[in-house]
Amino acid sequence: MKVSESARMTTAAQARFRIDAPNSLPRDVMVIALDRPSEPVIKHLAAQQWNRARFFTASAFAAMPHDQGAQHTEFSMQGWLSDLAGRTNDLIEIVSAADLVVMVASAGEDAQAAAIIGEACQARHVMTTALVLGAPDASATATLAQLRPHANMLVAATTEDYIADMLTALRA
Repeated sequence: MKVSESARMTTAAQARFRIDAPNSLPRDVMVIALDRPSEPVIKHLAAQQWNRARFFTASAFAAMPHDQGAQHTEFSMQGWLSDLAGRTNDLIEIVSAADLVVMVASAGEDAQAAAIIGEACQARHVMTTALVLGAPDASATATLAQLRPHANMLVAATTEDYIADMLTALRA
């Protein structure tokens, strides 16, 4: 009689190959709203139950110094992220404590903060995901193009529920 693969894998002989530990641990996920329109979305998501997710806003990046023709503009990364209580945080410290950084932008908005966040994540070898919230139109395409160089995974999300589902799938 032929034994099915499932039956064979449950034998005592195969038990020695099993790992008796959970296969997925929660990640330290930092979720960052890149623009003002995405801030209420992040605040609403933060009110839900999460394992180890922390939520921030990066609207202060809008005031970051622009390159005046120099190769690289020097500036401080301290105080550019805010937690939801409005306290400023050091970007490098936040990224260093993360397993994953999720950036959320609204279609048609300026997502230049992704460049600085992405650079910090790359320096610390932290994975990045970027989500663009909005209808799939030309404005979403423009925002996606801004985010593409700075995200390991890029997703167009049409609803806030999709972002919540994505965070759950990422074990936030």
